[in-house]
Amino acid sequence: MQIAERTEWNLLATPLVAFLLLCLGFPAVVNLVYSVSDISFATLRSPTLSGFGNFAAVLSDGAFWRANWFSLRFGLLTAALECALGLFLAIFLAPLFKERSWPLAILMLPLMVAPALVGLMYRLVLHEFAGPVPHYLWQWFGNSPAFLGPNSAFWTLIVVETLQWTPFAFLLFHMAYHAIPDEVREAASIDGANAWQRLFRVELPLMLPTIAVALLIRFIDGFRVFDNVYVLTGSGAGGSTASLSIYIYEAFFKQGAIGKAVAASVLLFLASFAILYGLNMLARRKKK
Repeated sequence: MQIAERTEWNLLATPLVAFLLLCLGFPAVVNLVYSVSDISFATLRSPTLSGFGNFAAVLSDGAFWRANWFSLRFGLLTAALECALGLFLAIFLAPLFKERSWPLAILMLPLMVAPALVGLMYRLVLHEFAGPVPHYLWQWFGNSPAFLGPNSAFWTLIVVETLQWTPFAFLLFHMAYHAIPDEVREAASIDGANAWQRLFRVELPLMLPTIAVALLIRFIDGFRVFDNVYVLTGSGAGGSTASLSIYIYEAFFKQGAIGKAVAASVLLFLASFAILYGLNMLARRKKK
């Protein structure tokens, strides 16, 4: 019976494995070759192996480490803010959504807009000379911060990203909160727990897996951010708002340093794989 089940499993998994090898395996091999080659747009079909010079160039580039630091801060802060706000809204608005579900559609609207369009919209709204927000701040208070300037651009990007993707975290937490059986809450109330005790000792512990997944997803998405940041501020003054994705894009298309760009992407892939593998091992140990 076990042999039959294993054969059936292999047959069912073969199309998926073949698809992954075709769509991901071949590009991964090409990237590995390019990362250790001296290559340009003219020699894409015939790269010349040159060793690990591209990796050395990336690791010795200060812009690469600044981009990593930006992406790390951006990913951590946006993930924390989005999940905190989403969790608050899911719990605070739970009685409303229990009676009426249509406001959910309004809260989900930011998710329907492409990030690049969101970046373009805020670029127009916050523009120092043409934007309505700086105009009215000058008119009412006689002063306006440079929202897209080097000193404020990072926090402007944090706010824009948080406003767009908080509904995603809210939706996950809303579903997790309403999935908690009413019998559990009633049992806690019978045992004498008040609303705060039910929240911190019953509801939040049951929602912890969803909170962890939401934090991980939003961190990954924030770390690899490209479109809305690139449209809103580009790489910023002196590369102050260059994420790792923007660094790779500019190295590839603006500098023509294909080997350097691919080497940076390989390093990003290896770091992501190590982090995900470590989290997977940690989850397995907790299960045991």
